[in-house]
Amino acid sequence: MSNKSEWKTAKAVSGKAAGPDLGIAERFVAARMAASPLPDFPGPIPASLADAYAVQSTAMSLWPDKVAGWKVGMIPAGFRERFAVDRLAGPMFERSVVRATSGDELTMPVYAGGFAAIEAEFILELAQTVRAGAEDRYSDEDLVALVKAAYAGAEVASSPLKAINDLGPCSIISDFGNNAGLIVGPEIPGWAERKPESLAVSVSIDGACVGSASAASIPGGPLAAMRFLLELSASRGLELPEGTLISSGAVTGVHEVSVESLSSIEFSEFGRFDVRFVAMEANR
Repeated sequence: MSNKSEWKTAKAVSGKAAGPDLGIAERFVAARMAASPLPDFPGPIPASLADAYAVQSTAMSLWPDKVAGWKVGMIPAGFRERFAVDRLAGPMFERSVVRATSGDELTMPVYAGGFAAIEAEFILELAQTVRAGAEDRYSDEDLVALVKAAYAGAEVASSPLKAINDLGPCSIISDFGNNAGLIVGPEIPGWAERKPESLAVSVSIDGACVGSASAASIPGGPLAAMRFLLELSASRGLELPEGTLISSGAVTGVHEVSVESLSSIEFSEFGRFDVRFVAMEANR
């Protein structure tokens, strides 16, 4: 489902440099830069997705790093009817993207005192630039042609606001989609010809399995997440450059972690990697 009128409104207001959008964005950015927890949402929670994306756009303009990709996630089930859309998106930045090969143990920072989770994901890389304002409809074949490569990977979801998910999609969208990092793991050759059920993933935390599933658990599969992002970006007037990474949704779920947790993520024959979580440092 989609709500194009809200997205177009978000595009119209995303360039504002004053008002509540700026205040909320400044407080989120300041908390992230200081690696300091936020006890509450920093202002009135945006009433609409359009307002939330406006806050996100303002925060992006304040953040000292270049966008490398976008996370796409599912809106919590209890909020989907209200907002008439089932997905949301948030930016991922260059300095938070880490490459991994099978067998690696990585160290990833999260906001101590805030929210932190690991999500196994399938990641798509754009083969060409999708221009700002493109309004094309995309078939699955069109989308496959736009993909340079697909990877096994993981999103590190973290925010200074511990209750970010509990407060709903407008809260999540406002703070970069609750994203703090992306792990791009082994490439998946022939991904487009494989059945989603054959792309299996399992996630463990501190030695205990917390989730096991396949790409079939993502509604519509990774291509549906990509289609959503392209339509949303067109409505917001955002260009997606060649090489943009698209993290297509939590395969086994959103698994909360703490500082010093060790997570192991296994993508069947494509390998596994481990992630040790540490406290985010200020001014990162």
